[in-house]
Amino acid sequence: MEQASKMSRRCERCVLFIAALSLCAAAAARRFPTLEHLKSRADDKTQGAAVAELLRRLLGTRSAEFVVVVDGSLSDDSLDVCELRSTKNNKIVATGNTGVSVASGIYNYLKYFCNCHVSWSGDQVALPRPLPRLSGVLRINTQHRFRYYQNVCTASYSSVWWDWPRWEREIDWMALNGINLPLAFTGQEALWQEVYRALGLNQSEIEEFFAGPAFLAWNRMGNLFEFGGPLPQSWHVNQLTLQFKILERMRSFGMIPVLPAFSGNIPRGILRLHPEANVTRLGPWAHFNCSYSCSYILDPRDPLFLRIGSLYLSQVIKQFGTNHIYNTDTFNEMLPPSSDPAYLSAVSRSVFASMTAADPQAIWLMQGWLFFSAASFWKPAQIQALLHGVPLGRMIVLDLFAETEPVFSYTESFYGQPFIWCMLQNFGGNSGLFGTVESINSGPFEALHFPNSTMVGVGMSPEGIEQNPAMYELMSELAWRKEPVNLVKWASLYAVRRYGTTRDSLITAWRLLFSSVYNCTVPHYRNHNHSPLVRRPSLHMNTDLWYNPANLFKAWKLLIEASPSLMSEETFRYDLVDVTREVLQVLTTSFYLDITDAFHKQKLPELLISAGVLIYDLLPELNRLLCSDRNFLLGKWLERAKSSAIDEEEAKLYDMNARNQLTLWGPSGEIQDYASKEWGGLMEDYYAQRWGLFVQTLVGCLHSGQPFKQDAFDQAVFQVEKGFIYNGRKYPTEPQGDTYEITRRIFLKYYPQALNTLKRLS
Repeated sequence: MEQASKMSRRCERCVLFIAALSLCAAAAARRFPTLEHLKSRADDKTQGAAVAELLRRLLGTRSAEFVVVVDGSLSDDSLDVCELRSTKNNKIVATGNTGVSVASGIYNYLKYFCNCHVSWSGDQVALPRPLPRLSGVLRINTQHRFRYYQNVCTASYSSVWWDWPRWEREIDWMALNGINLPLAFTGQEALWQEVYRALGLNQSEIEEFFAGPAFLAWNRMGNLFEFGGPLPQSWHVNQLTLQFKILERMRSFGMIPVLPAFSGNIPRGILRLHPEANVTRLGPWAHFNCSYSCSYILDPRDPLFLRIGSLYLSQVIKQFGTNHIYNTDTFNEMLPPSSDPAYLSAVSRSVFASMTAADPQAIWLMQGWLFFSAASFWKPAQIQALLHGVPLGRMIVLDLFAETEPVFSYTESFYGQPFIWCMLQNFGGNSGLFGTVESINSGPFEALHFPNSTMVGVGMSPEGIEQNPAMYELMSELAWRKEPVNLVKWASLYAVRRYGTTRDSLITAWRLLFSSVYNCTVPHYRNHNHSPLVRRPSLHMNTDLWYNPANLFKAWKLLIEASPSLMSEETFRYDLVDVTREVLQVLTTSFYLDITDAFHKQKLPELLISAGVLIYDLLPELNRLLCSDRNFLLGKWLERAKSSAIDEEEAKLYDMNARNQLTLWGPSGEIQDYASKEWGGLMEDYYAQRWGLFVQTLVGCLHSGQPFKQDAFDQAVFQVEKGFIYNGRKYPTEPQGDTYEITRRIFLKYYPQALNTLKRLS
């Protein structure tokens, strides 16, 4: 602990996080007085109590060594601040203007003075005794009014099956990481059901509209309907109960929950009640046909839009209260019926009017994804028209994918509307080590100093979470920095606090990871795991890597060598499994190239050797590895889904939702493998089965002299894929096997092979 204490003192000398507010950031905040009413609903005492309870959950009896004070008058510019000091009896007093600022201030102290760490994949909170003293007042502040969190898809890809303990844990994580503007979308279908009933729809018309739980995000955005449904009444009751708890806890920390509003997506039954309504049926979304897509969109200029929108938002406010900020997304991955700027301006003006009819102080939070996903449609005139349909300062735009495709830079800072710079990071919740550390380390600061910047915050908008925790810790920390961090030093300190040790080899491992898998600099690269491992096999698969795997293999070796003494740390076990999984993913690509090369050269023995190792050893070993850690279990995902049911019929429905989203993503593989996860059970019964059939088909082609026909293989493998969704098999919900012994065995067998692949893959 002496060396750790020295590191803490060095951090203190570096005056980490202590910074005067950026003048341009303060100017941007003052430019929009319309946003000043977006604030906490809870009093100081309530917020202080919430932080104290968080510390008790996190630190147990050691929480008594922290004194929490929330004083709303500490900040006079709506920018969060926390001051920490030591007392004579070795306690830490943390005073901040909100519960969030105090929680994040204390977490900063825990990280940089106590070498502690909190993440989805485990905590390392071995506090030194006594607590390290502060020599003076440590003042931690932010230049960002808002720190946003979530994507509208996160509710389906990650949190769809969560119970209250899991939500409680996540909200604690939000507070510790400084989040003050989270989405709160749970339970909205229960209110929509009441609104639709009040409008005159019957139950069957409502049921054919709502999608199943795992697909609600795209139902809410108007992309699809009915698939995976109908939603049981017990689902509505359960989700509504959860939402009340979620909102109460978020607000108790001083957070500003973002509630849902109306986008114009309506059930078909509305046409029965209002045949005169101006309704457009959109074309198919993604690869779905009109059985489940081709949604009905009510023209925002139709008087019925204002009626429905205001009726729904009034119900939301009545049931959930309000902090006056609402999210809805028009034309998400769907083209508007007209590119006329006058039309687009009228659309946004009408959507906003439906909000202000229920809440005159409403602020519209809009995802800016549409400007990137349909860039050929959204030219400057169209973007400006849509944004200027709302008064300046009454809309906040999320620059959703700013670490790779920032929109603010070519829209003159969203033509004057305030925006939040976001790191998207993950698509579909898919597995795989990935990051853009250089981009996120510089991007927010470049946006803040952009000419006439209207930036009012930073955010994290992943489609799915619970992977790559380092990226989210770095991004949340940057909200409290006045300049980019030294990434090499940051990675080094991250390794120390994640494992609670200053071992040089682990610091080196994380530096290697930060310089490779976590530093994607390929222009326009979307982190959607392209590995052949999790794709339906073919002879033409993407095998590109954005990094040199040599660094990954070196980091792997260092983790393996450190394993014997660190296996008791959950954070270390997780990383050991995750890095080993990534290595085997890379080796799968190598074996795939060997297999296809042998097939093209008609060398059956070579094909059988490579395929045999892949199918009968590597993939089974990978499955055993994943089954040894609780964070990589298919069974836990399925168990959570089934636990939401009240009877066997519901359990089957939820099980189908949970399995389908991970695999086919639609009845016929419309968005296949998009939400791919590398989990124990899924590896064995889904991915390995596909690879086995692929090799079997190739061998048959060589024997018969017939060419490989992808269409015929797709039809055959579809039966395997569909069979997994309905096989009814139960999978382990607790870890099985010794992670150390499994990884050691894999290393001894495959490390030489890994080194041999470098020339081919680099």
